Amino acid sequence: MTHLRLAASAEVPDAVRAVLEGVSGAFAPVPEGVGEASRWIAVLKPDVPIEEPDAAVVLPTSGSTGAPRAVVLSRSALVAAATAGHARLGGPGAWVCALAPHHVAGLMVHVRAHLSGIPATVVDPHLSGLTELTLPDVPAYLSLVPTQLYRALRQNDLRTALRRYTILLGGAAADRAELERAKDFGIRVVMTYGMTETCGGVVYDGVPLDGIHVGLDDDGRISLTGPTTFSGYRLEPEATADVLDGRTFLTSDRGAWVGERLEIRGRIDDVVISGGVNVDLAQLQRAVDRALGVERVVVIGVPDPEWGARIVAVTASDLTLEALRDRLDGLVEREAMPRDLRRVDAFPRTSSGKIDRRTLVSDWEA
Repeated sequence: MTHLRLAASAEVPDAVRAVLEGVSGAFAPVPEGVGEASRWIAVLKPDVPIEEPDAAVVLPTSGSTGAPRAVVLSRSALVAAATAGHARLGGPGAWVCALAPHHVAGLMVHVRAHLSGIPATVVDPHLSGLTELTLPDVPAYLSLVPTQLYRALRQNDLRTALRRYTILLGGAAADRAELERAKDFGIRVVMTYGMTETCGGVVYDGVPLDGIHVGLDDDGRISLTGPTTFSGYRLEPEATADVLDGRTFLTSDRGAWVGERLEIRGRIDDVVISGGVNVDLAQLQRAVDRALGVERVVVIGVPDPEWGARIVAVTASDLTLEALRDRLDGLVEREAMPRDLRRVDAFPRTSSGKIDRRTLVSDWEA
């Protein structure tokens, strides 16, 4: 029987090398914090033998909108994702890792680095030390989440340093104004779409990587087919069967083709019925972000005996409900207007940095 090995962050580069070279069995990166690591291990169940013969890495999903599941990734899927990414970007190069390796974006930095033959250089999430790095004379790459980029754009030294890199940006929707700001500073940003189940991003700037097929059903639900697809959810065959058919993964996201580019419209469960009217929370959130700025207000739908779902705004600022509704007047339908506002000291976040909407909803219901 083969059991899942646990690897601390510092051990991940060697663990990636060993599993890609076929000299060791599957491993799972784990967070450094004791509490977070305990939650991670509860999902991974390392005491239960590995059933999937092709397992290389096991990673939990983010859990931002539902209970996390342990995703089994094969060696061939990891290699296919990294190879296709390099082909789109312009070839292998030097990778800098500013993301935790127990999430797929951070892990894939080390996979790409191994295939490039140049070990990844690790910097902290605040990009400290990036300005002093000396890299080989090859293409330089950096994976970030939007918040990291936005903060870096406001620091002169980091703005200058970022011009050296092609930046893969993913993990959350990005603000168009911030992307334009990066472009104005001469920084190349590639927006990526993907998830743990696809070994990270497989659609770059709206265009699928070579070998990836994007399907849309009548409701706009996105399916992704290709060699980067995961092997299944660990110890959850029914959940796997619900979303995986061969190499096709049925996502929980909605999208549409705009010309030849895929545009992400939100999640399938973002549409709630309030007062008998369908309200698209993702569309509403985009309107709120345009009016107030990204991550100033988060809109959620909570159960309500009268409305079915009540639209609630959550903010960490001193914004009032009246002021919010005034700012949204003319931008959203009357039925989509938030009916309540709740203040929090700070938005709850998952370990990957995403706003934890699941917790916001459960806190409201508590």
